[in-house]
Amino acid sequence: MQFTEQYPIRILHVVGGMNQGGLETWLMNILRHIDRDRFHIDFLVHTTQSCAYDDEIRSLGSQVIPCLHPSQPWLYAHNFKRILNKYGSYDIVHSHVHYFSGYVLRLAQQAGVAVRIAHSHIDSSPLEAQAAWYRRLYLTLMKSLIAHHATLGLGCSQVAIVDLFGCAWKSDPRWQVLYYGIDLTPFQVSIDVVDIRTKFGIPTDAFVIGHVGRFHKQKNHQFLIEIFAEVAKREPQTYLLLVGEGPLRPTIEQQVMQLGLGKQVIFVGRRSDVPMLMIAAMDVFLLPSLSEGLPMVSIEAQAAGLPLILSDVITDEVNKIKPLIQKISLSQPVQVWTDAVLVARKFNARITQTDSIAVLENSKFNIYYSVKTLTKIYVDECYKNCQTK
Repeated sequence: MQFTEQYPIRILHVVGGMNQGGLETWLMNILRHIDRDRFHIDFLVHTTQSCAYDDEIRSLGSQVIPCLHPSQPWLYAHNFKRILNKYGSYDIVHSHVHYFSGYVLRLAQQAGVAVRIAHSHIDSSPLEAQAAWYRRLYLTLMKSLIAHHATLGLGCSQVAIVDLFGCAWKSDPRWQVLYYGIDLTPFQVSIDVVDIRTKFGIPTDAFVIGHVGRFHKQKNHQFLIEIFAEVAKREPQTYLLLVGEGPLRPTIEQQVMQLGLGKQVIFVGRRSDVPMLMIAAMDVFLLPSLSEGLPMVSIEAQAAGLPLILSDVITDEVNKIKPLIQKISLSQPVQVWTDAVLVARKFNARITQTDSIAVLENSKFNIYYSVKTLTKIYVDECYKNCQTK
């Protein structure tokens, strides 16, 4: 018997934890905008620590379910199966934990979940290039499990898809691109620039470089600080606003203090008001990442009308407002990046923020497009793979 469209379709998203990263923010936008009478979404996480979005998730009728010990496969498998038995039948398991999705989807298939989605959000190949033999063995095994157990694979960009599903991904109809959609509403509100800058101790006329990202190796914060140090030498009335948390934050704070930049580099931690900070507190957005899948913050910065200076490893798929974007090779010296930042300070946009938002509204980076596409995927996959409820 074939699936008949009965609701709600129950989806279990598997993530590390629901903090304010790009993936997690996109998932929250999906949860806020999806028809929750038709689709019930829960989140399986790999932590018991409270995360930034947990309370809102619960307020929207969803559950945050810890499943611990991913580094201990047998114990994790026991926990995973216990959760599926306890919380009822899920039509879809949608996994966002990159290579580990192979194991998650294998467990989901064993538990009888009909639709199993692996979702790639990063291009980890530059960081995995020098991996030890046992790491390479793990990657090979996980990719094999994904290929065998996934009924569908999604990627936030073409480079992210290649990383998880291989260079020949286009030959397999299961694999497809689904771009992040952002909620453009927060970028269209009136904001008091003076008030926002005053709260952070930033003079109204100061030049502010902004960055949003987890303090992790791939974000290349050390090089970002080196660039800022050179900019500050040539333009002392310059500040750097760093949004995010992560394991490398103490290391970067130490680097900042050693360079005598403690009064000019502002660490603001995780924030729920990134659009406001981009519009009111930043003049240029700097993202010298070593690798990315598709950085959602680069789309948000374009919605804010900011000039962006990006490393050239970032996919051209982000280039929606081309006059705002400049890409530089990571092989270029700090001085080249510094020059670009200072030129961007005097950037005279040929496109207004209103124009930028209009372009994004009519693109695949609008949250409404994401929701429409994802819900169609869910229904279509259930028709193909699910039995009558």
